[in-house]
Amino acid sequence: MNTALKTLAAAAAVTGSLSGSAHAQTVKNIVLVHGAFADGSGWRGVYDELTAKGFSVSIVQNPLTSFADDVAATQRVLNRQDGPAILVGHSYGGSVITEAGASSKVAGLVYVAAFAPEAGQSTLDQYKEVAPPANFVPEEQPDGFAYLNGAKFQAGFAADTSAKDAAFLRDSQVPIALAALKANVTVTAWKTKPSWYVVATEDGAIAPELLRSTARRIGAATTEVKGSHVVFLTQPKAVADVIEAAAKGALAKAK
Repeated sequence: MNTALKTLAAAAAVTGSLSGSAHAQTVKNIVLVHGAFADGSGWRGVYDELTAKGFSVSIVQNPLTSFADDVAATQRVLNRQDGPAILVGHSYGGSVITEAGASSKVAGLVYVAAFAPEAGQSTLDQYKEVAPPANFVPEEQPDGFAYLNGAKFQAGFAADTSAKDAAFLRDSQVPIALAALKANVTVTAWKTKPSWYVVATEDGAIAPELLRSTARRIGAATTEVKGSHVVFLTQPKAVADVIEAAAKGALAKAK
């Protein structure tokens, strides 16, 4: 082999080695956690984006009966992972992953238009910083569970969906026990795990200024995406791209 060919072969070997190393650093498991008034089916677009790229994606179905129940449901799915995972939470699901994310299975956290309480703070406590927008109106039922006001549902929850899709989301909403929103977080995984954050710039359920201040407070790598509170549903590729970035960077950024 002449000198030029030897040089090319050596360069190819180095490139292959680096490529293999980078691939090994990518977390392959993704666990998606929904928030209040919804279920896991809203993640379908994000699921399709990520599985098409070879990720193994699991979706938690939170019962929304208590904060402890939702954390347990998330931990149950984490326990099934065959290696490190990126844990993703939307809205109230951000509170859930803040607690459940302390698991040794979790390599990184992604918050999507989500709450990220401090230890000793509840989901609802975060609204003390910036009040919820006017069209976000939970209505408590006699049994302590809450639904969102039907007339204001689209404006407050899913403003960038079609009227038909918003009506389906409204009529299939899953009520949440208000006690779950009042329960205090006891651990803060974002203090020990690298975090990413998606700000939904048109959010009608959590004011964008609260989303931004939350992202800054937890030190998350932040991406702004034009979308409503259900940005994961209406902008699945943009959200999946952030999750992919977390999967590729979490192990390198481990705190």
